[in-house]
Amino acid sequence: MQTTVQSSDNCAAGVLLRRWRNRRGLSQLELASRANTSARHISFIETGRARPSLAVLTRLVEHLDVPFRERNALFVAAGFAPAFPETPLSDPSMESLSAELDRLMDIHDPNPKLVHDSLYNVVTANRSLFALISGVADHLLEPPINTMRLALHPEGLAPRIHNFPQWRVHLLGQMERQIAISGSAALADLYEEVSAHPVTGGGPVEPAADASYALPLLIEWEGRQLSFVTMLTTFNTPLDVTVSELAIETFLPAGPETAAVLRDMLDEVGPAERGPGSR
Repeated sequence: MQTTVQSSDNCAAGVLLRRWRNRRGLSQLELASRANTSARHISFIETGRARPSLAVLTRLVEHLDVPFRERNALFVAAGFAPAFPETPLSDPSMESLSAELDRLMDIHDPNPKLVHDSLYNVVTANRSLFALISGVADHLLEPPINTMRLALHPEGLAPRIHNFPQWRVHLLGQMERQIAISGSAALADLYEEVSAHPVTGGGPVEPAADASYALPLLIEWEGRQLSFVTMLTTFNTPLDVTVSELAIETFLPAGPETAAVLRDMLDEVGPAERGPGSR
């Protein structure tokens, strides 16, 4: 049996639904056609004149590709329970996943690798990653380490990135796309913070011949230039908010010279803990 809710609850859910529909650039008729309902019904939901059933609301958020965290907010606003749990990685039920993430980090040494959340905070990383970022200002290594602050802050990696203007455009563009998808106010605040940092480093750099297929990250380490291409991986079928927001970033050497330096890097660093900022 569905619980009757006040019209103010209906209105709150309707406002959220309308925001997501507008963010996706869909008319009420287009959304109705995709979600197998009527434009009239969507109009009634958005104005608070009708409360959607759980089935209809589920179809709407799926076709609007609303992120899991925001789906929960919309379900609660409509008077339903959250659809997805949000379980910290420190929870015993996540022990197996956490262990596998750490193992994944270790087996990719000497290639730098990390896991970050939706705000680009590092969840875990391998030795190579911490070796690569050594020497930045201490305050940027205080947990949780934020990869955007680390890359764009003038006391971080920015002065060591030889093609920083290009890389900065790439990172800010990545954040802009995520903000458009998620509507995250916290991510928008982070964007405002890091985009205000000055542009340092040299001018545009042509991609190296061995990385012509992607924009390389050209970064200095111990007086040597390393060249990476990066790859992001997410979980394909998450059923938890925490897992849905995780992304695994891998730094692949763009040529044999960088691969050789990475092997030497681990030999120089030696055995170490996973490092600051990890779980």
